[in-house]
Amino acid sequence: MSSAAHHGPTDYYIPDSSPWPIVAMLAIFLMLSGTALTVNEVGLGGWMILAGFALLVVMFYGWFSVVIKENLSDKYNEQVDGSFRQGMFWFIASEVFFFLSFFGALYYIRMIALPWLGGEGYLAETEILYNQFIADWPSAGPEQRGGEFEPMGAWGIPALNTLILLASGATVTWAHWGLKEHDDKKLVWGLAATIGLGLIFVAMQAYEYYHAYGELNLTLESGVYGSTFYMLTGFHGFHVTMGTVMLIAILVRAMKGHFSPHNHFAFEAVAWYWHFVDVVWLGLFVFVYWL
Repeated sequence: MSSAAHHGPTDYYIPDSSPWPIVAMLAIFLMLSGTALTVNEVGLGGWMILAGFALLVVMFYGWFSVVIKENLSDKYNEQVDGSFRQGMFWFIASEVFFFLSFFGALYYIRMIALPWLGGEGYLAETEILYNQFIADWPSAGPEQRGGEFEPMGAWGIPALNTLILLASGATVTWAHWGLKEHDDKKLVWGLAATIGLGLIFVAMQAYEYYHAYGELNLTLESGVYGSTFYMLTGFHGFHVTMGTVMLIAILVRAMKGHFSPHNHFAFEAVAWYWHFVDVVWLGLFVFVYWL
């Protein structure tokens, strides 16, 4: 039976075969491979990252266009909507564990590995690892192999970015209220404000990295502190960037009148994602910058 027959009120819509998952796989492969080559100073890596990102943009545009057309043609019912919500829930759950793994690595390094290297616990009497190691955080490793650097303080750009993200959470909620009230003006302005705040956050983080590399000598080579700092904040910045792109897509759809108080899962999915990004940043601010 063709997919066109699966759009009744009690039928579950089954889409046709799609090339977009394969395109997504190729884009991610190019970006990850390019990143690995770039880290190892292979010149082709940068071009692979750009090619992968361009392919990813094409994939998002093509795949989302198909889904939007299906939604506007009333092919989705409540069961399909429920499946979308479950899928988004598990996607965010996977993101939670993704960041938990890095927070766990940070905890293990600071609270377990670093004291052991300093001779605490059952290693205190053996001194078999490195008996001159100073177990202070932040650490650049034994004999400062990562080089001298200054850690990033909390009460500057990080604190300002925290306020920016908290404000963006309020503006996207305001936009949601507008959608539920059928107030298109509130919806559009709320989304526009959230996008603006997201762009400011990314710009501020870019300046923070410029300041860290140029003035603090805080780089990826600055021991375990530098690697965990850029791993956590860098992945979060990538998530903010992707969230901002999704918000722009939702804003365009809102201006075209694609949403109603009873049919707006796409908006809710992006709002959930944005609130998740806010919560992760609060954890970063406390455990990476403050403590």
